[in-house]
Amino acid sequence: MTSETSLHPVIAAVTDRIRNRSAALRGAYLARIDALRKRPRGVDRLGCANVAHAVAGASANEKMRIVAEKAPNIGIVTSYNDMLSAHQPYEGYPALIRETAMKLGASAQVAGGVPAMCDGVTQGYAGMELSLFSRDTIAMGTAIALTHDTFDAALLLGICDKIVPGLLIGALHFGHLPCVFVPAGPMGSGLSNSDKAKVREQAAQGLVGRAELLKAEQAAYHSPGTCTFYGTANSNQMLLEAMGLHVPGAAFVPPNTPLRKALTEDAVSRVLALRQRELPIGHQVDERCIVNAMIALLATGGSTNHLIHWVAVARAAGILIDWTDFSELSGVIPLLARVYPNGAADVNQFQAAGGPAFVIRELVRAGLMHGNVPTVDADGMAASGRLPLLDEAGALHWQELPATSGDETVLRGVASPFSATGGLKLLSGNLGRSVIKVSAVPEDRHIIEAPAVVFDSQEALLEAFKNGVLERDLIAVVRFQGPHANGMPELHKLTPPLAVLQGKGFQVALVTDGRMSGASGKVPAAIHVSPEALAGGPLGKVRDGDLLRLDAVTGTLEALVPAEEWAARVPAKRSDALAELHAHDLGRELFAGMRRNVRTAEEGACTWL
Repeated sequence: MTSETSLHPVIAAVTDRIRNRSAALRGAYLARIDALRKRPRGVDRLGCANVAHAVAGASANEKMRIVAEKAPNIGIVTSYNDMLSAHQPYEGYPALIRETAMKLGASAQVAGGVPAMCDGVTQGYAGMELSLFSRDTIAMGTAIALTHDTFDAALLLGICDKIVPGLLIGALHFGHLPCVFVPAGPMGSGLSNSDKAKVREQAAQGLVGRAELLKAEQAAYHSPGTCTFYGTANSNQMLLEAMGLHVPGAAFVPPNTPLRKALTEDAVSRVLALRQRELPIGHQVDERCIVNAMIALLATGGSTNHLIHWVAVARAAGILIDWTDFSELSGVIPLLARVYPNGAADVNQFQAAGGPAFVIRELVRAGLMHGNVPTVDADGMAASGRLPLLDEAGALHWQELPATSGDETVLRGVASPFSATGGLKLLSGNLGRSVIKVSAVPEDRHIIEAPAVVFDSQEALLEAFKNGVLERDLIAVVRFQGPHANGMPELHKLTPPLAVLQGKGFQVALVTDGRMSGASGKVPAAIHVSPEALAGGPLGKVRDGDLLRLDAVTGTLEALVPAEEWAARVPAKRSDALAELHAHDLGRELFAGMRRNVRTAEEGACTWL
């Protein structure tokens, strides 16, 4: 592994800038968690009645261990439910963790559960308006679980889109505790993601019916485990590996296998070792750790959602990052992976080619990632570049990777990347600041100049497509989709119709203050436009027929309207009917306070600041 003296100068400069910008906030954060670390352990500090309540449900042996023997007690925060395929395998984890902890002279209790919604179920429907806010709800649920304040360490069980960021934000607010994240792995490969996308486009054109579409979708999403495309859930796992918060190499091992069981057991011993090493998560997640996560995202063409989520994660650790930091890093980080929607492969093929371990090893050796950050393994980032295996006796060990990728159509080394720069690009101009996932878009579509067609809802765009009135070059502007307006839903339902139009040879792009998810596809999409339209942002000034230019080469997003005319325009207002629609039913009333108080997308869409 490389020394920090050989770190790329841009990475060093961005890291230093973040460190300096965050100095006061980070210093105050560390002072608070260090004060908490100095207290006596929970059951020694709490009153007798409090302790009795805390252990009342435990066995006699566990009570003896926690109270009399003063053995470490691990809090488990789980996002288990059995309708979310990625989280269904967690059902048996608490029993396995408790059993393992007992063998190691410790104890473990489920401190609490947090909600875990599936964006795949809610895409295009009202539930998606609660999706982004579920992240902070999960963070609060994590805090409620750990606020019993009787634990010496914590294991966090979660994988998917908002769940991992929420658990991590919550854990960082208990930064005095050692923490390890425990994944469960992806489902086996089913119908390929590209074949699934073709059927979706056929359905959008009316060429196949509901029965054929449902058959294809069920062939793609077919068993316990994470969905196999490289969306937000699997990007979460890549970032946790790069941050050293997993048992090394744990991300993409399939569920319900001997290796997965061994890795889960090992997570228990790792979190106990972190306690002995006096390495709480608040110290472990420093500015270098955050930069490593940003680099891993860029090097693999990961989810655009993390330009929101990791800003919030960093803020929870007293660290301030913004989209300019991402953009400058993207200029020097090579794209090493082609995983759908950035290529044809799924995450199982990515793992078989070398997976996160290969990416991390390549980046650290090239001076493109911090190699000196503390991780859950005492060997640090060196261990993150190895693969876990079981030997003939069933014992867990790690081995060095081959020098080259197992499949260079999926994964490449730094010497021969798919692209010299990262998979994400910052756009700015008179339409605001936004981001685009360029790694998924063909190069001949990186610049789109076309007339605007303006919509105030995704439903209006879908209706226009259905009526055949979008058969031309266009840039679809879908506004009033920001966090203040309706919780900033993903607009992934728009991908098939826009892809159909693009497939017919039209110049097509999307510009929105909403999100497009980690599954953003081959249609150019300037997303997360800030400030959002409801806050008086410039998307409110766009009129049908305005010539717009999205340029992912120069990093600009402009309405080509004379400056005087543009300055004089009054932003459009959202209709009362649309406001009423997004305020009521299916739980939306409960999140009114979050909609009022939420920060901008570039500030992490935080509701707790």
